[in-house]
Amino acid sequence: MPNTVPLTTSRTERTMTTTTAHQLQQIARHWPDLTDALGTPATVAGFGLGLRGYLVTLNHLDHFDAEEAAALRALERSPDQLGARPVPISLRVLDTMRTVETVLHETADQIAAANQHDVRTSHPHRWQYTGHRPGAIHTALWLSARATGAFWPGRPLTEQQHRHLATVAAGALHRIEAVLDLADLRRELTAAHPCPCGGTIEVYGGAGATPVARCKGCGAIWSERGILAA
Repeated sequence: MPNTVPLTTSRTERTMTTTTAHQLQQIARHWPDLTDALGTPATVAGFGLGLRGYLVTLNHLDHFDAEEAAALRALERSPDQLGARPVPISLRVLDTMRTVETVLHETADQIAAANQHDVRTSHPHRWQYTGHRPGAIHTALWLSARATGAFWPGRPLTEQQHRHLATVAAGALHRIEAVLDLADLRRELTAAHPCPCGGTIEVYGGAGATPVARCKGCGAIWSERGILAA
């Protein structure tokens, strides 16, 4: 008999299961976008000269340090050298991809180790958590199937496993949406990036909206095209 979500599951639990499955499917859909974005590193420039760069790196500014700056420089050869220069990559995108893929693998490993039947079969939904590692897309879809209770050679997830998977899915999708500029962003810049008047700058946008920055002191507003109001 196929493994399904129990009929006694509450409406809240059914909603959580549906949401988790959808988030994992979204991760799989966005993965090719991450691959594309890997070769287009964002640069942090001044307002009016790359405000989107600020938005793309908002969640990373406070953690940008000398070690990462050195790594960025190491990705490119000196222009004085002869020969083709390697294509630079976005370390932030790369870090997101590695983090998400790792947490998806670890979650799938934990579920397989605890719930998968010991009998060796060639069932396509059997998780191979040793040897060759499947890609992030396959792993996300496999976890989505476990969230919905699709048949596989193993036991259905427990309530605790469902909740853990929900946390993993939400966190991973949030990371991806942030690095791809798909989510609404609003954040105050630190004192290291003040307005010329000395006031605190708030940047907001994302999810298709035109990035805008506003000084909370003098009220000046910037967009990627320059100063809108002062």
